Amino acid sequence: MHNVVIIGSGCAGLTAAIYAARANLKPLVIDGREQGGQLALTTHVENYPGFPDGILGPELIENMRKQAQRFGAEFKAGAVNEVDLTHRPFKITAGKDTYEAKALIVAAGATARLLGLAGEHDLIGRGLSTCATCDGYFFREKAIAVVGGGDSAMEEANFLTRYASKVYLIHRRKEFRASKIMIDRVRANPKVEVVIPAIVEEIHAPNGHVTGVRVRNPEGQESTEIALDGVFVAIGHDPNSTVFKGQLEMDSNGYLISNHGSLTSVPGVFVAGDVQDHRYRQAVTAAGSGCMAALDAEKFLEGHTD
Repeated sequence: MHNVVIIGSGCAGLTAAIYAARANLKPLVIDGREQGGQLALTTHVENYPGFPDGILGPELIENMRKQAQRFGAEFKAGAVNEVDLTHRPFKITAGKDTYEAKALIVAAGATARLLGLAGEHDLIGRGLSTCATCDGYFFREKAIAVVGGGDSAMEEANFLTRYASKVYLIHRRKEFRASKIMIDRVRANPKVEVVIPAIVEEIHAPNGHVTGVRVRNPEGQESTEIALDGVFVAIGHDPNSTVFKGQLEMDSNGYLISNHGSLTSVPGVFVAGDVQDHRYRQAVTAAGSGCMAALDAEKFLEGHTD
């Protein structure tokens, strides 16, 4: 029996662990499918407060983990495959192990959709990114591409023109899913070249860093090579919330819904980070929501001593 179980070990989960551990709640953290979350896949982080020279993503995560352990947080590897939130104590199953919790913090994160190309995952942080706000600064005066056709892709393409010398907006269809106003802004931006219809067939990275892409026109089947230094994939995120379907309230895209801070539709279950945030998705906002969830869990347990 644990006072608090935290699902997820990214910024949100680790911050929740730090606060819960300092409150002497002895939290158990279940790492999840990707220990450290998306930040563990990031190279240089320059926008997290307190590090004027920046810090490597894995280093920041490791520091948070050590900080939580220092105050008594316990960590278990593995991914949660089943939960029972119908009554307290809650039951959380990860692999063959089942844990009971008086309170639960869900900080399972979200997974950025990729293009499904060979070796793509290994290029994250080496010219391939899923976050313009995080990584745009590293592509000053360089040519880059944004892949996608929704509002997020349009927003990222426009945003990246602050840094890049040129932005290729690549979309597989002739029509965009984005709103008209966002499309108009992109088409009016002299730094953006729209490449449609085009499917990215290959990302070139002969030395382990992106140098270009090969795109194919699905109508005429001809291929074109584009030399560039970075590719931003903007085709959406999937919240890691499948295991909570039917038990926690979520929106049509699977993001868990929070109320009054971190409260969910089940008393005693709290939520933090990207699994409930489809707008900001930043390390600092995830950390802030992890703090909120831990404080809310602490207050809940004070009123439920059973």
